Amino acid sequence: MIQSRERLQEKYIPYYVKWVSDCCRFHKLPENEPLSKEQRAQFLKHLAERNEDWQVRQADRALRLYDYFLVQMVRNSSGSLPDQNTDWPLMEERAREALRLRHRSLSTEKTYLIWLQQFRQFVKDRQPALLGAGDLQAFLSYLAVERKVSASTQNQALNAIVFFYRHVLDRDIDGEIESVRARQSRRLPVVLTPREIEMIFREMAGVNRLMAMLIYGCGLRIQECLRLRIKDIDFEQCLVVVRGGKGDKDRRTVLPEALFRDLQDQIDKIRPLHEKDREKDSPGVQLPDALERKYPNAGKEWPWFWLFPAQDISRDPMTNVWRRHHIHPTSLQRAFRNAVIKAGITKSASVHTLRHSFATHLLEKGHDIRTIQELLGHTSIQTTMIYTHVAKKNILGVRSPLDG
Repeated sequence: MIQSRERLQEKYIPYYVKWVSDCCRFHKLPENEPLSKEQRAQFLKHLAERNEDWQVRQADRALRLYDYFLVQMVRNSSGSLPDQNTDWPLMEERAREALRLRHRSLSTEKTYLIWLQQFRQFVKDRQPALLGAGDLQAFLSYLAVERKVSASTQNQALNAIVFFYRHVLDRDIDGEIESVRARQSRRLPVVLTPREIEMIFREMAGVNRLMAMLIYGCGLRIQECLRLRIKDIDFEQCLVVVRGGKGDKDRRTVLPEALFRDLQDQIDKIRPLHEKDREKDSPGVQLPDALERKYPNAGKEWPWFWLFPAQDISRDPMTNVWRRHHIHPTSLQRAFRNAVIKAGITKSASVHTLRHSFATHLLEKGHDIRTIQELLGHTSIQTTMIYTHVAKKNILGVRSPLDG
């Protein structure tokens, strides 16, 4: 069973079986009886006294897998679970309200609700009030064992369901969750060379080229670029003000002088769009909730207008108001991907790669890591330190002995 579910190498199966058997003998339990959190912890503590760390981790994984299989066998034998009802649509609406009350982004709202719907399908529409930490544990195990999702995806699902338990069901289950967050493997970011970036920009044109250059020149995330307002560009001080970035934080970053003319042309180009909206007395652009309540007409003012507005108005998914939004990210993503292919670059590069390249190239030019951290808006210096592993020139000046 373990081999078919986890695709383990055959030589490891006896070890997994041994750990399960040893644990059952240690607690004098039958092998078909699920273990409690305390029983598993006691056995692992016993193993740690006389075994290597990797053996303890292997035993822990074997016990978790076996517990998961026991749960699945019970579910399969019992068929559909009882206590089905129609409370779920109401719960999903409450989850949406809780997300908006806490000013979570639209993308976060969509992602969390998708995970909530998948969790609902997994528990087969059981009454939300009857759900416990064990249901969440089984769902996470299902994602890891059967769907084989990545660690980041598993943690995203965990965050979504814990939010549902805490803010909709009014239950704090942090202390009840058996499994810790999945440990994410460190992956080095893809970085383009200055020559490769130049080749890509040659294959782009218009507003997509300007946005891509701004992302690379300022180290922006794609949504931070799309949400820029006219007033966020400070030509005099060569600054870009990023408002409401990741974690709802503001920051300032450098504005490339090479883009002054293109940005001014873009501002002149979109001025007629703003005037057209004012002639039609259309609702102003979307503002942060607090500002929209305090200054209801500020969204109609020119300084708050999008730097990269869409050509047509559309419905605001949060308020159902028809207004002008910024350009959709898929337009830039598609144009960038086509440019990468035309430039003959084989690296797995996306628009976000430009942000990685911004940080790496600044590091290679000798800029302080703390300064780069502030420009990127990273909370932890450890996040920024990843770029020291992909910089072309080692900052310690070490050379390979082969080069000598």
